[in-house]
Amino acid sequence: MDLNQRAAGVLLHVTSLPGPHGVGDFGPAAYRFVDWLQGAGQRLWQWLPTTPIGPGDSPYQSVSAFAGSPLMVALEPLVDQGWLAPPTLPDGGFDPARVDFARVVPWRLSQLRQAHAGFRAKADVAELSAFEAYCQAEAGWLDDYALFMALETAHDGQPWWAWAPPLAARRKPALKAARAVHAAETGFWQWVQWCFDTQCSALKAYANERGVALMGDLPIFIAHHSADCWSRPDLYELDKTFQPTVVAGVPPDDLGPLGQLWGNPMYRWKRMAREGHAWWAARVRRMLQQADVFRIDHFRGFAAYWEIPAGSPTAQAGRWRKGPGQALFDAIAAALGPLPIVAEDLGLITPDVHALRDALGYPGMKVLQYAFGGDATHAYLPHNYAPRCVAYTGTHDTDTLRGWWDQAPQAERHYAGTYLACDASDVHWAMIRAACNSVAHLVVFPLQDVLGLPTEHRMNTPGTLGGHNWTWRFGWDQLGTEPGRVLGLLAAASGRGPFDPVGPPQPPSRPASY
Repeated sequence: MDLNQRAAGVLLHVTSLPGPHGVGDFGPAAYRFVDWLQGAGQRLWQWLPTTPIGPGDSPYQSVSAFAGSPLMVALEPLVDQGWLAPPTLPDGGFDPARVDFARVVPWRLSQLRQAHAGFRAKADVAELSAFEAYCQAEAGWLDDYALFMALETAHDGQPWWAWAPPLAARRKPALKAARAVHAAETGFWQWVQWCFDTQCSALKAYANERGVALMGDLPIFIAHHSADCWSRPDLYELDKTFQPTVVAGVPPDDLGPLGQLWGNPMYRWKRMAREGHAWWAARVRRMLQQADVFRIDHFRGFAAYWEIPAGSPTAQAGRWRKGPGQALFDAIAAALGPLPIVAEDLGLITPDVHALRDALGYPGMKVLQYAFGGDATHAYLPHNYAPRCVAYTGTHDTDTLRGWWDQAPQAERHYAGTYLACDASDVHWAMIRAACNSVAHLVVFPLQDVLGLPTEHRMNTPGTLGGHNWTWRFGWDQLGTEPGRVLGLLAAASGRGPFDPVGPPQPPSRPASY
């Protein structure tokens, strides 16, 4: 996707799609949503990270920076291929409006295990050959990930540093023995990744054929309990017992007097640089297999990052350390070519962050919801945008626009109402219209904002665990025809979508197979 082209898109995580199996996936609903995007004049579908979920069901704390989430593997294609019987839902089925991860995860994994058994029993020569070729092509990350998952299963979910010392330290005899003992389990996890990649590639091709690009999301840090940290502990600031000596977070600011303590292990940037940043090049290559463009999270950490001593109760004791800077991205570009990156440059941003972003030519982000706490000089107001940016009405971490309006200070509501000529009933359309009519090359709207939904539909509340975080799903009845029609008109009128001089965009066609 050309990030210099005027375009509009929608932010919706795959898990938020409708469907009968408890969580959104790469099944029929994903294709139907692509059709809806095309009919609404949208040229981009933005996802959150598609890696496996971690603590708190967050996609930003994954057991792998390379693997795809097993939850996104659709069951319908596995049934069609004859590997899985049509699934029988648990008693009561699943909540169509929320993902109940505690119920969904074991049920979905059970279905995948049944499908894997069916594959082993019924796969033809071509299918077996395709799977073997995939395993060979992706061995650089897949072998360690699959063994990690097999060992995690064998150790009842214990973290890798609590495994038997020879396994934790990756002694060659221990690894060889583990691969033999856990060959069947390792094969299962390899097969799940093959299914994920096959389905993701098919969806990407379908979207691209219809003029819709996919936008991924790459978190800056990895989780301590991850295949990445276990397979290359030398790339992270760990002690002899494999515990972090320093961890990631952000310093105190207006949003939190104690800062945010994330707990991710920090990179040994000098060690990575000596290897030509090969790990990062491999990670970005993997991302570009799944998406046309991607947002890189916490971009400011590449200029300077907040390093906190391990064991600190809050982020207050941290200090700024210089990041890898342009050398990292130059090394990745040398290996892969030009990088279609959007820099997430929100939060406490210093001039060095903007200098790095601009030197690399990456567009940054503007969030319209944040624009009304000052005056007309605020950088997030549309009349102050530069073309090379991505304008959002909100993100997965903000309230919905309706929720924001209901809870914003009176002064912000008054300014927003004056600037946008709106009230509570149409603030979402007023903000979407203002973003569309700005000079920003790309504008993106969370689906909750397109639908004008209240605060209970927000995706995540930063700094909190559990509750409704990451669980939101929409229903086709919420979509109707009007939101897509209006979105298409705004895209067309602002030069971001096809313009029909005869009449308004029509509702998208929906094949009977849906």
